[in-house]
Amino acid sequence: MPAPDEPSLARRAIEANAIFAVAMAAIIILPAWDLGYWQGWLYWVLFSALSFGGTLYFLKRDPALVARRLAVGPAAEKERSQKIIMTAAAVLVVLLVAFPGFDHLMMWSSVPAVIVLLANVGVALAYVFICRVLETNSYASATIETGAGQTVISTGPYAYVRHPMYSGALIMFGFTPLALGSYWGLVFVPLLAAVLAWRLLDEERFLARNLPGYIAYQYDVRFRLLPGLW
Repeated sequence: MPAPDEPSLARRAIEANAIFAVAMAAIIILPAWDLGYWQGWLYWVLFSALSFGGTLYFLKRDPALVARRLAVGPAAEKERSQKIIMTAAAVLVVLLVAFPGFDHLMMWSSVPAVIVLLANVGVALAYVFICRVLETNSYASATIETGAGQTVISTGPYAYVRHPMYSGALIMFGFTPLALGSYWGLVFVPLLAAVLAWRLLDEERFLARNLPGYIAYQYDVRFRLLPGLW
């Protein structure tokens, strides 16, 4: 991939983060219909800070990675199967983030503040882990593809599971309902896990066909998502 024009890339990346932050605030707060929904505001401030911080870090360290990850979502996928999978994943993520606000409105859950705070710590640690994965694998784009000169990465988190970024995402979204003060929101986590499993199995078929050395890597690293389990 040619080196991106850094000023233009930085502007596009920051604009994308700003749009994402505004959309996320609406998705979190509007279902609660309560500006005093402190759990929602805390999660929003934390996630927005992590997102902006991560973007600024990688703009300095690995601009090409940022450029690859700007193309995201069902429309950016090239494989029809992945368009379907990513549509399902996007719907579930929106529900997982929005439903706790409705739960707050209806007063179905009563999550202690200490659990809310600890869950936010879990979200932050999972996000930092995802950044570690991105440092290890600069080719970790937001869509399933292979780049010129791409090789199999088998170091760092990839020495333990084949898809550590999905592992980190599952942990992060697993903590999200609790961080937003909802027990009922946890019902969406297994559904999202199933969609992530669907995506990574489809991704493995693609990589086995298109990335030299990936089949050997599959034999070397047995577990896909959770060490010792699967």
